[in-house]
Amino acid sequence: MERQIVRDVLFLKKKSIKADSNDMQIVEDLRDTLKANHERCVGMAANMIGFNKRIIIFTAGIMDIVMLNPVIVKKAQPYETEEGCLSLTGVRKVKRWEKITVEYQDTQMKKKRSDFTGFIAQIIQHECDHLEGIII
Repeated sequence: MERQIVRDVLFLKKKSIKADSNDMQIVEDLRDTLKANHERCVGMAANMIGFNKRIIIFTAGIMDIVMLNPVIVKKAQPYETEEGCLSLTGVRKVKRWEKITVEYQDTQMKKKRSDFTGFIAQIIQHECDHLEGIII
């Protein structure tokens, strides 16, 4: 189900709690909401649609990738950029990393570890900030 985008900064500043196999409806709602906003959005965190769970989704080429309980375990090559967010108005300057390694669980709850670079790495960092209650 497509959900409304949360703009309540107090809610967005709360740290998200661990996701588990009972949260698959949130995953589907994230998919539907990302699809509905695809023209202006490339990633979302569960708190952006009202769920305080550690789940993100992002578009990578022609497919969407879901991560449950993602943790960035390695970072390299910092840079400065500007980002916008569906939950906020305008753009803000942020520090990001060109290369990251992420440990997470897929939708089958299997542990994964993957490396990402460039724009995809930037999207993941933005969404992981959401999970930590960090507002850009």
